[in-house]
Amino acid sequence: MKAIDFLPLKPAVFHILLSLADADRHGYGIMQEVFVRTGGLVKLGPGTLYTAIKRLVMDKLIVECEGTGACDDERRRYYSITELGREVIGLEARRLEELVDMARTKNLLSSI
Repeated sequence: MKAIDFLPLKPAVFHILLSLADADRHGYGIMQEVFVRTGGLVKLGPGTLYTAIKRLVMDKLIVECEGTGACDDERRRYYSITELGREVIGLEARRLEELVDMARTKNLLSSI
């Protein structure tokens, strides 16, 4: 599949890929990073998270990898974004930016 074929992304998938864009993380680490980054507005539950992760691995947007760092728990599964995943999240970010630009031209963001 081409990167463009994955668009538009579901919000949970967008947040998972965004979380992995700067670091490899385990599932719980992804949940924590998303929660903190969004100021608590987005809370990924385990069902949503692990269903999405399974699909992302099948689609080759992320891969399971070995954790890095001194406090890694060998029982946890760590995930890393692939080049295809990086391309997909970049295209989605660009798509969302274009939507925001359209909203600005209609003065929908002036009061925010």
